[in-house]
Amino acid sequence: MARISPDTTAGAASPEVMKVRRLLKRLSDEHFCAWERLCIWNENGPDFWVLRSDGRSLLLKVSCATTNDARLSQQPGLLAALLRRHERQSDLGRQEQAAIEDFLGRLSAGPASDGFSHKIATAVLYPNIPTSILHKAGLRADGIRSICAGKDVLAPEAFEKWVDEQCGEPLSEAEIVTLRKAFVPEVVIPAEFTVRMPLDRNLAPQTAEYLLDYDQEWAFKVDLTLPEAAQGLARDLSVFLINGVAGCGKSLILVYRARLLRQLYPTKQILILTHNRPLVRDLESRYLRLSEGDQSVQWRTFYGWCYDHWMGKWTRPMSKARRNAVIDRVWHERLSNTSVTARMLQDEIDWYKDRLLPSRDVYLTADRTGRGFALNEAMRKRMYDAIAEYQHALDQTGEVDWGDIPRGLWDAIRQGKASLPRYDFILIDEAQFFAPIWFEIIKQALRPANGHLFLAADPKQGFLKRRQSWAAIGINVRNHSMRLDKSYRTTELILNFATLFYRDRIPSDDEESVAPRLDGMPLGVVPEIIPLTSQQDEVTRVVAEILRLHEQKVPLQHILVIHYTWEGVEQVLARLRKELGQQAAANPKDIPSGSHVRVCTLNAVTGLESPIVFLMGIHALHEEEQSLRVSDDERAELIRDNTRKLYMAMTRAGQRLVLTYVGDLPSMFSKLRQLPAMRSDSRMEENR
Repeated sequence: MARISPDTTAGAASPEVMKVRRLLKRLSDEHFCAWERLCIWNENGPDFWVLRSDGRSLLLKVSCATTNDARLSQQPGLLAALLRRHERQSDLGRQEQAAIEDFLGRLSAGPASDGFSHKIATAVLYPNIPTSILHKAGLRADGIRSICAGKDVLAPEAFEKWVDEQCGEPLSEAEIVTLRKAFVPEVVIPAEFTVRMPLDRNLAPQTAEYLLDYDQEWAFKVDLTLPEAAQGLARDLSVFLINGVAGCGKSLILVYRARLLRQLYPTKQILILTHNRPLVRDLESRYLRLSEGDQSVQWRTFYGWCYDHWMGKWTRPMSKARRNAVIDRVWHERLSNTSVTARMLQDEIDWYKDRLLPSRDVYLTADRTGRGFALNEAMRKRMYDAIAEYQHALDQTGEVDWGDIPRGLWDAIRQGKASLPRYDFILIDEAQFFAPIWFEIIKQALRPANGHLFLAADPKQGFLKRRQSWAAIGINVRNHSMRLDKSYRTTELILNFATLFYRDRIPSDDEESVAPRLDGMPLGVVPEIIPLTSQQDEVTRVVAEILRLHEQKVPLQHILVIHYTWEGVEQVLARLRKELGQQAAANPKDIPSGSHVRVCTLNAVTGLESPIVFLMGIHALHEEEQSLRVSDDERAELIRDNTRKLYMAMTRAGQRLVLTYVGDLPSMFSKLRQLPAMRSDSRMEENR
């Protein structure tokens, strides 16, 4: 079965168009793929484009004319009044042919067309009229631009052979790209959305456009069936998951899907959720660029959206320092004489609040697989008592933590004290970070029977300890998911560097992930690891590197600085603003991307990207892992989570990655300083 994009007709379609679509899907997937032109474009054009594996193409326009229309077209002098009623049919095929000619005219006028439109075959299909009657009406292949075919050609047993015979001359790869840009302009990517451009001396802005690849296009167009078609029907939650490697375009797919949904369904309610402010600001800014300023789509962090609908929203969650103090006190009182550390208690509190565990008995029997540390029955009871004591301490002072907001909203919804707005489409980026209770709340916000949930995730970046399958949290993605294994953000050396780091630190990762494909990627620049003697030197060195880049005319917006701690972020921001001006650097959680260096914490950078990335403060993670206060189970968990954080941060880089490290380099980083260079030397030798 051939792949046709989109996989379902988007918007209203005539029975004739639907018939041709079904026939196209029955073509051999070994030889053919096809596209249906979306109704969102005002320009006239064909309905379908068929591309054969050898580069030959066929454009198809479908006519709704009937046999009676064909017969009337043969009698121009018969009953003028009747002909006026059938003015469209009286010149059978004229409008269809005009649509094709208009499209080819625009294609030929394109700057990169090189006059290849004559190599593309075109045809008008008449599913209601036999070819013999078309011939009588004067619609023959000779003498006109497009082939005309009647319903006898549209028999399943004859159609593939006919298509194969009618396809035009082979097109070059560049010609196919030009034709694709014209036929499906919704796949065009503005140059500023791409961070893996050729690395020039000064990284001058590029003006060329890029295209989503075929898998990316398929992903953002999947399941676009008009929601009204399912009204009144009982069905499972409509969900689709994009699972892919870092840089495969998951976030871009989500933005493009949001724009397409808004174009197709201008009255529907669309909500986009993610887990941090820098990412949601970046996604929204891209959407505004694509949609020319459309403000009708909601872009929110989950906590921000949840907080708006929470009954206790006049109460601000407690600070991190205050929360740590309460947890430390409870730990000293309840667990200090056990192997459980304060960090483990905090982790268990978060895990408990992220799940629908309404009572002590439910907690004591809950599946804790993958938690990183085991608890026997007696320790579970003590742990639950500590969690209860922590919550009691908050209740006594009227305080809440961030985990209380979803739980409070969920309880209010169940008790009928709160209600959520209904959305037709909810799209979630970095869905691997979303907790089970979050999804339960999101389900309540989807319109019953016809709401659509679209998820983009990378399990290799899922370092927030959710550890459950999609099925376990009530989301069935079986046969409703797609894997993307090609990275377009970064280079071979950067991705190889990050992957080797990941595999060395977590050789037996138990979570499903997508292995990246390195073939066809640009080699790029070897990632740098710079050892330094103090944190002050680290800041000074990174600022000096940025100043040097600025002198070389590198745009400041091409630079992203990631620091493990918020204190480090503030130090870098202060130094850059002192050297380059107050507006030269900003935290992306505060303002959208602009003409400035972005500086943010490691926990806030997920989903962002930049041509040049500086990764700082790594030594602090290593020191935490080696602490004598950390148990073996906790150390294994820290290594796992820190590895995922650093892998994610490394793969933010599109062209150049620089890591700084204060102190003696751990063995893994010493090895990594050698491996990329060895790979580079090997690649160069292959090219000689």
